[in-house]
Amino acid sequence: MSIFSVHKIEEGHVGVYYRGGALLRQTSNPGYHMMIPFITSYKAVQVTLQTDEVTNVPCGTSGGVMIYFDRIEVVNILSSSSDINAVYDIVKNYTADYDKTLIFNKVHHELNQFCSVHSLQEVYIDFFDQIDENLKVALQRDLNVMSPGLYVQAVRVTKPKIPEPIWKNYELMEGEKTKLLISIQHQRVVEKDAETDRKKAIIEAEKEAQVAKIQYEQKIMEKESLKKISQIENEMHLAQQKSRSDAEFYQMQRQAEANNILLTPQYLELRKFDSISNNNKIYFGNEIPNMFVNGDCSVDKKSVQAAASSADKRN
Repeated sequence: MSIFSVHKIEEGHVGVYYRGGALLRQTSNPGYHMMIPFITSYKAVQVTLQTDEVTNVPCGTSGGVMIYFDRIEVVNILSSSSDINAVYDIVKNYTADYDKTLIFNKVHHELNQFCSVHSLQEVYIDFFDQIDENLKVALQRDLNVMSPGLYVQAVRVTKPKIPEPIWKNYELMEGEKTKLLISIQHQRVVEKDAETDRKKAIIEAEKEAQVAKIQYEQKIMEKESLKKISQIENEMHLAQQKSRSDAEFYQMQRQAEANNILLTPQYLELRKFDSISNNNKIYFGNEIPNMFVNGDCSVDKKSVQAAASSADKRN
């Protein structure tokens, strides 16, 4: 009969051994192993990522109000590196249930330290979002000294429980804050609508101004066109009048030149005697009177006969 017993170490764990209550330096990896029963015992220590839950942690604030954190989760991992031999050292110093001393007790201590120097308002509202990060940093700082090889990956803290009357006051306060936020948001919407209306009015005004400007320019162009048409008509009328005046002047000039040629002394004498001949007096006899007297002008019968002869030849 074999004096050795077979035992199994699960994956993600490291086996540590005790003989007569003393921790042996020997460790084992996952798999089947042999040991002497009754004399030697073993425990499997998890070396993968694990989450420790610390529940119902009491915490007194600086104002004397007692609050309770329902659940605090600490995600941690124990290194199994052979050069550090962290598993052996941590189990030797803090037993295989090392997380009770290094995680659970430290969480209680750090939370009470935090609450004791802060008011309920700061713990529950103002600094609540910083608790998990501050707790992680505090835990890791102590672990680096007390148990190298144990690392805290993350800390998650739930909202603490507070006395019901205070909780109702916080509910009312949150309700008022919500109303204030709604009012502020409504005011922003109103301001945005007013700004939109103002921009629309500006756009409409600019549009109307541009249309009025275009219409004004069109009227100016029409007036200028009418002015140019009037100028052209005036110029045409002036040219027509000038042409007519030039024609009349030319006609008068030609008439004057014709008159200068026509109005000879003999012609004037003829016209003179034509006028005299229109007289109603008729003379009968063998001789015409020798002279007609008209002012200072005296003409004898021979001169009259010569002028009449000359006029008959021209005609």
